[in-house]
Amino acid sequence: MKFSLVIDGEKPEEVVATVHRRSELTDQIEELVLGYAGEDQLPGYTEDDMRMLKFAEIECILVEDGKTYAVDGAGEMFRLKQRLYELEEMLPECFIRINKSALANEKHLVRFSASFSGAVDAVFRCGRREYVSRRCFAQIKRRLEER
Repeated sequence: MKFSLVIDGEKPEEVVATVHRRSELTDQIEELVLGYAGEDQLPGYTEDDMRMLKFAEIECILVEDGKTYAVDGAGEMFRLKQRLYELEEMLPECFIRINKSALANEKHLVRFSASFSGAVDAVFRCGRREYVSRRCFAQIKRRLEER
């Protein structure tokens, strides 16, 4: 494998990778490049304090009672100041919409669980379950089949 880095302040930033096939490494590189907007974390608030949450440690983002929350790997909820649509624009592509009021970090999804009624839940590493809408589930399936 060969690597080169060209630093030129006059040209627009561009990352080009030539590979034989897609792999976990290429997915990580893509996530890193596309997700980087000068920041890779955002402030999350609890009643007592504020903590900078790295995008990679956020399992899901949801809206409850009109407030936006991020859930970390331990299942702890942090209040966010941004709206869901603002977060969707700034987060890396590994964050996917699973319903009208939730985004999921697909790197933290363990499985999708279906019930007899036809409802589908996303199950995260921390054990949290979130409802997946039919429309979003169809988009997620298409996305996964493309890989």
